[in-house]
Amino acid sequence: MSATQKFSIASIPADGVGKEVVSAGRRVLDAVAANSDGKFAFEWTEFPWGCGYYEKTGQMMDPKGLDALKDFDAIYFGAVGWENVPDHISLWGLRLNITQNFDQWANIRPVKFLPGIESPLRKADNTELDWIVVRENSEGEYAGLGGRNLSGRGPGNEVALQTALFTEKGCERIMRFAFDLARTRTVKKVSSVTKSNAQQYGMVLWDETFNRVALDYPDVQTESVLVDAMSAKFILHPEELSVVVASNLNADILSDLGSALAGSLGLAASANLNPERRFPSMFEPVHGSAPDIAGKGISNPIGAIASAALMLDHFGLHEEARLVEAAIEQTTAAGFLTRDVGGEATTDDVTEAIIKALSHTLAAV
Repeated sequence: MSATQKFSIASIPADGVGKEVVSAGRRVLDAVAANSDGKFAFEWTEFPWGCGYYEKTGQMMDPKGLDALKDFDAIYFGAVGWENVPDHISLWGLRLNITQNFDQWANIRPVKFLPGIESPLRKADNTELDWIVVRENSEGEYAGLGGRNLSGRGPGNEVALQTALFTEKGCERIMRFAFDLARTRTVKKVSSVTKSNAQQYGMVLWDETFNRVALDYPDVQTESVLVDAMSAKFILHPEELSVVVASNLNADILSDLGSALAGSLGLAASANLNPERRFPSMFEPVHGSAPDIAGKGISNPIGAIASAALMLDHFGLHEEARLVEAAIEQTTAAGFLTRDVGGEATTDDVTEAIIKALSHTLAAV
């Protein structure tokens, strides 16, 4: 019998419902490992960073935290943010500190329409919809360049500069990632999101790079759509979408729109990837820390569990990833739904139902 393959995972539940959904995802992953007949196992190390850590130390994470994380196989993240810390401090101090320093430049956010969950989009009732938003995750509007100056002039006279950064390298690598992903899908198409009619420097570079990269992928359909028109297309013609590639800000907004159309932000999974694997990649649900429901045991764990499936793909465990996704679909189809999608099930109810569906499937294999 071959030796057990062990994957080391850094767990950062962080704040609010992040603690609940990361716990749920870990239970599912451990159930997958337990049914692998010794093929693989997960070794977990949990870090207490977040707004509670900030309250005690004045920092969102240990100053040596990046060194502590760099040798893990992956990072499993919950959600960041609480009322005791300004949002820009909590985000830049923890999540963006990790994604930027570990060059996790490719952020993928699938838009999944699950059985048993009513979408506000009427077209979802009779049309098969399935697309992926590919987000440039290292520069663009979230590059962190700029500053605030001239406060000495007095109230009302301060100036703030927020500079969006577009590099040819950054544009090209995320576009090639999107094209390579499109080649693996049934519909081989990449939709580029732009705003070059108004942003005549950065987004024109984006457009020119997209047109150049597309020449290397003659088998993939392409289109270039202004972000406002793409927002409308998400609602009016979502059946035309397969892979949507966009800058940091535009993809962030559009992916949230896609998740809302699927029924809830609580369903949305994401992966922050360093495709070269020089650093660990990080997997997290898209939703926030949800202070209004934190600690009540009613948060939706599906986004975190679907993110765990993306982690399995990253580890090369593709069959297991598909089994987790199938268990999620069986669970929602059976009516195990949390309140955000119209049900009354608790976080534990949904998690247990997914583990049960997973166990039944694995036992039959």
